[in-house]
Parts: sequence; C-alpha cells; structure tokens
Amino acid sequence: MNLQMKLRCVAIDDEPLALEILADDLSRIDFLEVAGTFLSAVDAQEFLNDEAVDLVFSDIRMPTLSGTQFLRGLENPPMFIFTTAYENFAVEGFELNVVDYLLKPIPFDRLRKSAKKALELYRLQKNDQQKDAFFFVFSEYRKIKIIESQILYIEGLKDYVKIFLANRPKPILTRQNLKKIETQLTETKFYRVHQSYIVAVDKITSTQKNSLMIGSVTIPIGGLYEQTFNKKYYPR
Repeated sequence: MNLQMKLRCVAIDDEPLALEILADDLSRIDFLEVAGTFLSAVDAQEFLNDEAVDLVFSDIRMPTLSGTQFLRGLENPPMFIFTTAYENFAVEGFELNVVDYLLKPIPFDRLRKSAKKALELYRLQKNDQQKDAFFFVFSEYRKIKIIESQILYIEGLKDYVKIFLANRPKPILTRQNLKKIETQLTETKFYRVHQSYIVAVDKITSTQKNSLMIGSVTIPIGGLYEQTFNKKYYPR
C-alpha cells in the first residue's frame, strides 16, 4: 500500500448523535475514507455484501444484531474496531481479534491512534499477501483457496464471478461481484480490461486493438479501459 491510498471504512452506532460525532471525527483522519454510516448492523451487513470495506468501527450493544454477533456472522470480515460505553465486552472483543476496543466518549487522539494501528496492520497484511498471494472464496458449499499465480482471468456475471485457473479444467463459480473480488487481488499483477473481465497480466500471450489472448481464449478490451491498458502494459 502506498501512502496515497486510504482505508475504506464504515461506522455503525444505533445512537444518531454518537454516529454523527464518530463519522465527523473519522472524516478528519487523512488516511481514512468513510464509505458509509449505519444506525444498525443489519443495514451495514447489506452494504458489506456488495461493497469492499477495509475497516469497521462498530458499537456493540445494538438492537436486533449486536456488534459481536455481526462480526461473528461475516464470512470474510474486514478489520474491526469496537466503540462502546461498556467495559465488560472487552474480553469477547479481543477473542474476536479486533484491532482495538475504544470506550466512549472517545478522544480524537485516541481514535486516530487506533486507526493508525489498523493502517499498520493493513500494510503488514498486504505485504504478506504479496509474498504468499492467495485468498479464499465460497463455492459449492465450501471454502476454496485461490492462489494468485494460478489465475488466468476472472469473468463477472452479475452477482457471480468465474475464476479461470491454469491448474483446473473448469472455472470456479462463486457468489461475489467483480468489483469486490478485484480488491482482493495484488494490484500490480492484475488488470481490469472490461466491465466483465479481469486478467492476470503475466498470462497475456498477445494483444490487438480491442482484445487480448490468454492461451487460446480471446478477452475483449472495453473502450473505457483500452487506452490506459495499452499505455501501461503495451506501449506502442
């Protein structure tokens, strides 16, 4: 991660004033991007189903779905920082490997320090991913490990994606949108060339004006992507 990139975060609190104050403080931290604020974990859960988020700031005691229940229910949870007025949830919070546990009212300096801790952890995770690049997807009722070096290309189909691998005759189908899976890939190794396709750059065998080849498969290059792709990877 370079210094210009930001952690994409959301804030959850069932008290409107507390949520407003938290969101305002988070917007003052230069390496955070507040992607959404929610008065319930249920609403936040729907958002996370469609959007990629790096960090969640969540209250714990909330109606319908508590912060800890919310975290336990996520298949691939982002980093969490709990914000609460109650000390008695601290042990449970750290058992869930949260980044931090903040007691209200939260001083701004303490909030920024906690967010900085998340940023450093994020950088470490990214470095580890690039060394041993892999991630997991759910397919056919099980978790499947996807090793980046085996990926040929990824095709998006509305709410699903097909991941084509060099070592498998059939693609892996998983319920996930292309935008979300793009955030799990090492940026320098993959490129989105079309609204429906992401390709592994090192697997490209040839290119034409509006398409490229990966082995015997032709992948279209969308008009929105053609100029930047060719300029970056295949300058003429």
